[in-house]
Amino acid sequence: MSSSVLERSATLLLRALSRLLRALLSLFQTFGGPRNSRPVPPAVQPLLLLPGVELARRIRRRQVKSVDVIEAYIGRIKDVNPIVNALVAERFSAALKEAQQVDKRLAEGNEDEKLLEESVPYLGVPFTVKEAFALEGSPNSSGLVSRKNVISPTDAAVVTNLRKAGAIPLGVTNCSELCMWYESSNNLYGTTRNPYNVDRIVGGSSGGEGCIIAAAGSVMGVGSDIGGSIRMPAFFNGIYGHKPTTGLVPNDGQFPDATGLREKFLCTGPMCRYAEDLIPMLKVMAGPNISKVRLDEEVFMKKVKFYSMENDGGSSFVSKVDNELIRAQRRLIEYLEEQFGIQVQQVQIRKMKYAFPIWSAMMSSRGTDGKEPVSFKDLMGDCGKEMKPLWELVKKMLGLSVHTFPAIGLSILEDLAKINQRNNAKLMSMCQSLEAEFCSLLGDDGIFLYPSHPKIAPRHHHPKFMPFNFAYTAIFNVLGLPVTQCPLGMSKDGLPLGIQLVANHHYDHLCLGVARHLEIAFGGWQNPGAP
Repeated sequence: MSSSVLERSATLLLRALSRLLRALLSLFQTFGGPRNSRPVPPAVQPLLLLPGVELARRIRRRQVKSVDVIEAYIGRIKDVNPIVNALVAERFSAALKEAQQVDKRLAEGNEDEKLLEESVPYLGVPFTVKEAFALEGSPNSSGLVSRKNVISPTDAAVVTNLRKAGAIPLGVTNCSELCMWYESSNNLYGTTRNPYNVDRIVGGSSGGEGCIIAAAGSVMGVGSDIGGSIRMPAFFNGIYGHKPTTGLVPNDGQFPDATGLREKFLCTGPMCRYAEDLIPMLKVMAGPNISKVRLDEEVFMKKVKFYSMENDGGSSFVSKVDNELIRAQRRLIEYLEEQFGIQVQQVQIRKMKYAFPIWSAMMSSRGTDGKEPVSFKDLMGDCGKEMKPLWELVKKMLGLSVHTFPAIGLSILEDLAKINQRNNAKLMSMCQSLEAEFCSLLGDDGIFLYPSHPKIAPRHHHPKFMPFNFAYTAIFNVLGLPVTQCPLGMSKDGLPLGIQLVANHHYDHLCLGVARHLEIAFGGWQNPGAP
């Protein structure tokens, strides 16, 4: 069989699968059974309602003790985690001891407040960590059952940076199996539920992180993103998440460890409730690399050029964008034009409709060293016993597999992608062309407005019927552009709305600065369960 026939066959198969899944979704929506829409109770303790930088400021000034802050967050986690299942392993006792040491240091020392701010900007402030990152003494399975007994002996690089800045880790949070799915559910820890409506997903793969932050169980957290794994959870949970410019924040200490070309697409970044924490967190997390960007440069909204695109142009693989998300984007445009007297330019970037095939081709391509990336099925076997995807699917249907359906499905799609190598070369060339188009459009003063996802937080299991919707975020990983997910209020059903703010390479300060302006205009994070 010729390669062209194989290419067409693979494309037609994916399109047929997409249509079938959408049909099944329609049936699932109609006969999906009873639903429980209760949110978590609202956070009322004042210490839970402050940005990390403000908590640090009060701790430095001896206005509040770190122990009191840590105790408030431990109490909140104990209240909400039985409902949402976000934190999967805690270190509360160790965190309290570290907080006591902070308070003792401040009580006994005569350190200058300004010097403390510069050397330990998050002194005494709690944070949480995605379980895929190494946190000393905590599990590091990434939801893989075969790694259930793996305990990290050291910290990941980014965790080390935060601890050096004085921050105190409370524990690790749930993710999808091997961090490659946009619902945080696995056979080791179970499913994480949305704090605004427990019938809805939290996104993935940093979903537990997005959830615990939104539920006011953490001030801020560490996430990673290879296809939207920071931005989708941030969107579904109504918080801020930033995917930095490629290579800005160290990825060391994660499992799976991205190698080859995939390492270029993986980004570690901050997740938080308040936009005020984005830049200070990124400075700490990036370490010496922060010199590559100009985070201290003030952003003047009137000088920013805004470009808007409401959908991907009609991909065969991706759902249509919800009308409420389109209306939210248009309200944002109206605000920008009325408030700052600027003209937001509507653009139509035609290659965006190929976002999923482009991302898939780039993910399966060889690295700069010519080596093929470690396959997903090898990772599922923890690079030990061979995992055969089709046989694993049969086992799953018989209730005999330890893997999730999405993980098995992804390994099957990965094998299909390898059949289509000739078309992959065309898609990789298209990716380079698209990156050049974005660089030319954005320049040194441009922001691109684009939906964070085509759907407002779906119900549990619905991503299985809409498997390619992550394309709205994934495309920016292979383009290497910095992106901030910014909340834009709430839907009629009380679920978060949001937008992606995209800037050119190393212009992270633009999307982060715009996010801070929009927090004031649109309210930012909303307290779950609050009237």
